[in-house]
Amino acid sequence: MNFPFLVLILSFVVMALATLVGDYLRGRVGTINEEERADFNIVLGATLTLLGLIIGFSFSMAISRYDQRKNYEEAEANAIGTEYLRADLLPPEGAERVRILLKKYVDARILFYTTRDDRQLAKVDHDTAELQNQLWSAIRTAAAAQQTPVVALAISGMNDVLNSQGYTQAAWWNRIPNAAWALMATIAICCNLLIGYSAHKRDRRLFFILPIAVSISFFLISDIDSPRGGAIRVVPQNLLSLAQSLHG
Repeated sequence: MNFPFLVLILSFVVMALATLVGDYLRGRVGTINEEERADFNIVLGATLTLLGLIIGFSFSMAISRYDQRKNYEEAEANAIGTEYLRADLLPPEGAERVRILLKKYVDARILFYTTRDDRQLAKVDHDTAELQNQLWSAIRTAAAAQQTPVVALAISGMNDVLNSQGYTQAAWWNRIPNAAWALMATIAICCNLLIGYSAHKRDRRLFFILPIAVSISFFLISDIDSPRGGAIRVVPQNLLSLAQSLHG
């Protein structure tokens, strides 16, 4: 599901073949008589309705996960920006170190959103973990030197910074289950088989209408649901704006 264009091609090929197989079975078994066609149309209509509902629910799931990733990106930028301001509450030495580390941390978070290479992503995750350890070490040292309610506020802000990264990572792991994809694919294949089998002196070019429509729907769902592989991705606008203001 990380390659939406591959989903588009494979789904179209499989469903088009399913339609042709249904047409072939009709030629071998025989056409549906008029008495059975009414019942068959009910089954076909119910199956197509079920497919449409499942595609709609899956699209809604993908959209909600995409919105969740966008919201967590905004929350992460807000947490880092707030902690950068709260660094003024720390002793001068600790405040300067925290600001320097936060600038590097923002750059690492931007790379998390923009990179597509697995090796670079592994390095970004490693650098992020190292920076989180350094940030916590810096804030802990400053808190040990000056234990006041004001410094506790800065510690609370650092907790928000670290927690926001965990929420973001969990949102990127939250994808449409494979079982849902398997169910959609199975019902789509059954629908195309039924359409091919129910054909009666029809133009075979009409067989490709449903495979095209469903494969495009699968492509759009997989594209939105794929954080890195799709064309529709979360752009870290808030983090980019924050990095520009911090470095500026």
